[in-house]
Amino acid sequence: MYKSEVDLSSARKLFYFAVERNVSVWNALINSYTQNERFFEGFEMFREMLRNDVQPNSVTFVSTVPSCENYFDISYGGSLHCCVIKHGFGSQVSVLTALMSTYAKLGEISSSEILFDQIPNKTQLSWNVLISGYVNNGLPDESLVAFRKMQLEGFSPDAISIVSILSACLNLGDILLGQSIHAFVVRRSFETNINVSNAVLAFYADCPLLSTCFRLFKRMATKNTVSWNTLISRYVHSGQKDKANVILHQMQKEGGKLDSVTLLSILSSYSENENFRQGTILHGYAIKTGWDSDVSLTNALISMYCNCGELDAGSRLFAAMPERSVVSWNSLMTGFRHYNLSNDVLVLFAQMVKENQRTNQVSILNLLPMCSMLSQGKSIHAFALRTGMIEETTVLTSLILMYARFGKIKLSVLVFQMGKRCDISLWNAIMSVHVDTKNAKQAVAVFCEMLQISLEPDNITVLSLISSCVLLNSLNLADSVMAYIICKGFDKDVVVSNALVDLYARCGSIVVARLLFDYLFEKDTVSWSVMINGYRLHGDAEGALKLFSRMRLSGVSHDAITYLSLLSACSHAGLVEEGQRVFNCMIEDGLSPRTEHYACMVDLLARAGHLHEAYNIVNRQPFKPSLGMLESLLGACKMYGNIEIGHRIFQMLFEMYPQNSESYVMLHNIYAAAGKWEDANTVRSIMEGRLLRKLPGFSLVGDNFTY
Repeated sequence: MYKSEVDLSSARKLFYFAVERNVSVWNALINSYTQNERFFEGFEMFREMLRNDVQPNSVTFVSTVPSCENYFDISYGGSLHCCVIKHGFGSQVSVLTALMSTYAKLGEISSSEILFDQIPNKTQLSWNVLISGYVNNGLPDESLVAFRKMQLEGFSPDAISIVSILSACLNLGDILLGQSIHAFVVRRSFETNINVSNAVLAFYADCPLLSTCFRLFKRMATKNTVSWNTLISRYVHSGQKDKANVILHQMQKEGGKLDSVTLLSILSSYSENENFRQGTILHGYAIKTGWDSDVSLTNALISMYCNCGELDAGSRLFAAMPERSVVSWNSLMTGFRHYNLSNDVLVLFAQMVKENQRTNQVSILNLLPMCSMLSQGKSIHAFALRTGMIEETTVLTSLILMYARFGKIKLSVLVFQMGKRCDISLWNAIMSVHVDTKNAKQAVAVFCEMLQISLEPDNITVLSLISSCVLLNSLNLADSVMAYIICKGFDKDVVVSNALVDLYARCGSIVVARLLFDYLFEKDTVSWSVMINGYRLHGDAEGALKLFSRMRLSGVSHDAITYLSLLSACSHAGLVEEGQRVFNCMIEDGLSPRTEHYACMVDLLARAGHLHEAYNIVNRQPFKPSLGMLESLLGACKMYGNIEIGHRIFQMLFEMYPQNSESYVMLHNIYAAAGKWEDANTVRSIMEGRLLRKLPGFSLVGDNFTY
């Protein structure tokens, strides 16, 4: 009666008041501790029982064995096994089955197999323990073999067997086999078992076959919190946040009880300011139901507030926590880093160290991008060395990028050489460093070295290699890279294929680029945009416009980059009407033009002599005109001799960019070309008064020219 958590102390007092404490009394107390997950106390009571010369029975061992798998290591499990044999229970099926489970959970699956073979009369439970042991130790094939043997020996699978074998199918990635198990479930009428239904639901969710999962979910006669959580978490992980919120609202509408898992899943999807109100509602629900005392949930709330831009709310919640984990500190640091608050990140880390809080690699990964001085980065490097975190690949990768950011490429290479040569992420990091610093030959050399040690590249490696080819502008190298990509099957990745199309377009082979584009396994928005941009690079505005028409007919959505490439192509080809149609089409599609789009339109109209229209766009656009946009229009005013608009543009340049000498020179030249020498001299005087000088020109021809 006193076995519940709240009355455990009363149970122990009653135990010590007992006049006679036989084995049943000891078993009752040991079992009380085990059921309440007080494994250490349970095991200590077992040892005290032996010291009091009380002979244990099979129930004693079945109650005590779980303590080893949940609290102790394999040495305790082995000692308890010896104790079982010593007291003559080495052939008891229930005891052997409990020991099997312990060995399997401690990773000693071979020991579990030996015990299974020793059981003379195997039970359904012993088969289930073996099958689940194989699954939990990453041996799904063995679990399927055991599942089949179990049936051949006359045992019919139960709900526990089905749940385990579905996990095995998921680990194997065998959807067809999982569907066969689902058919077995339907045929044997296991669908009424909520645990089995949830396991089938989780299988389809993790495959992921979300549409099948959703249909199955709707057909479930009974749903519990686990059912709802499975669907919500998978929608969140697949990036379908809106659907996850719809399911959450439906759960609440149908009276489903939200638990900490529900809240953790849905809170992780809130990353925009618009989610802030819903996040605060869930925070209120957590307080009302008492879940706010859960450290993991509080960490998720801190992340939610930071992701929604409410750093003060996240900081207050962090400060009010009675108990913090390393995740708590990292959550707030990540929020500060996201908004580039480097000082706050550094101060928080210093406080963390001062309070002797445990740090991990996430803490270091938050710190390194925030270093504003090389000395700070070196200090963090030293801290990582001192704490042993330098062994983490993610930390080494971040250090490589940090040193490269300060231009210390040699140090980046040294850090790279410290790491495990078999880790592809380190090779990717050093290749990206060489690409970013325009040292393409070295990036290609790193790739060749990687092949020499038989390390298989991944998609990121290949993308860095393609970027190197773009910098080197070598068709021969591009051909070799393409052959390698096709040979290794990377061409089936749409991102890699898009990069290949861009590579050939930039290397001057628009024909090959178009062939690659036409034979793509899959075309996304980027594919079309890259090919359109390729035509722009080759000055073929008509080809770009024809491809854009095909893109619209195909139903693929177009983005701002697509329109920017088109407008730039029209600008350089002088196609005014076509450019205006493209610009209007962009607005009709619901895309708001950015500064770059307005700059292209101004350049297009200015080149064609439509200076008044270009000037009107400069005045009407919702952004501050860029320096390049204004200089482009001012240059056109010089070309077409339009003094009036030229003077207006100069006034804008004078107000916005007063120290830019080029605008003064251009206005001076406009007045000089029109014979207005007095105005030209006035502009020169203003320049001299502001101590501005024309940037000197230089020649690419001469004795000192080097390339």
